[in-house]
Amino acid sequence: MTMYFINKKTFHFLAMLLPTLTLMAQENFTGYWQSSIALNYGVAGGYSHNFSIKNRNYIYNNESLQLNVRQIDFAHFSNYKIQDNQSLALGILYRSRNIFEDGIDELRLTQQYNLQSKPYVIRYGHRLRSEQRLNKNITIHRFRYRFSLDFPLKGEKLNVGEPYFVGNIESLLSVAKMNQPQYDTRLTAHFGWQLTNNTKLQIGSEYRLENFSQNLEHIFFFLTTLNFSL
Repeated sequence: MTMYFINKKTFHFLAMLLPTLTLMAQENFTGYWQSSIALNYGVAGGYSHNFSIKNRNYIYNNESLQLNVRQIDFAHFSNYKIQDNQSLALGILYRSRNIFEDGIDELRLTQQYNLQSKPYVIRYGHRLRSEQRLNKNITIHRFRYRFSLDFPLKGEKLNVGEPYFVGNIESLLSVAKMNQPQYDTRLTAHFGWQLTNNTKLQIGSEYRLENFSQNLEHIFFFLTTLNFSL
C-alpha cells in the first residue's frame, strides 16, 4: 500500500511536467541547463550554514539550440531551528551576469521561514520567502511560497545507495516602483540518490510560467545538483 501511494504521487508530479515536452515549438520559450554544488554544515545547536554555487547555461534561446553561459550565482544562508520542524534563515546571493552577456549583476537579500511535517513516509514542507533584488537600475521586492514533498523510493527510510524523489510547486509575486506586479509559477521534480552518508546527487527539471498576467514566458530547466553535508 505504501509503494502504491508513493508511485501515485510520483506520477502526479511527472504529469505536471509533461507540458514542457511541447514547449520548444512555442516562441516565448527559453531552455537552460543549471548545475549546482552545495555545502551544508552545522555550527552549534540548531544553527547551520549553507554555501552554494550555481552555473546557468542556455540550451535553447532565440528559437535555436545552443550552449552558452548566462550567469553564475554565489549564495550563503544562515539557518536557525526554532523548533524541531521549523526554522528561520537569512541569505545573501551575488549573481554575476555582466561578464557572460549584456546583463546586469545582482545582489539579493533573503529572509525565510520553513515548516516541515512528516506524518508517515512522505515529508511535507512549506517555505515562505521575501527577497530584495538589488541592481544598479532597480530594486525588486519578491514574495514566494513553496509547497514541497519528498520521500524514499525504496521502503520507508532512505539508506545509502537508495533513490528518493523531491517535488515542489512555488508561486511568486514581484513588485517594483513604476512597474506592474509580476506573477510567476514554478513546478519542479528531482530524482535523487543518497551516495554516502554525507553526499546526495539530484537530477531533475523545472518548468516556469513567468509573468503570466502580462507577457507569458515559458522557461524550462534541466537541473543537476550535488549536495555535501558536514
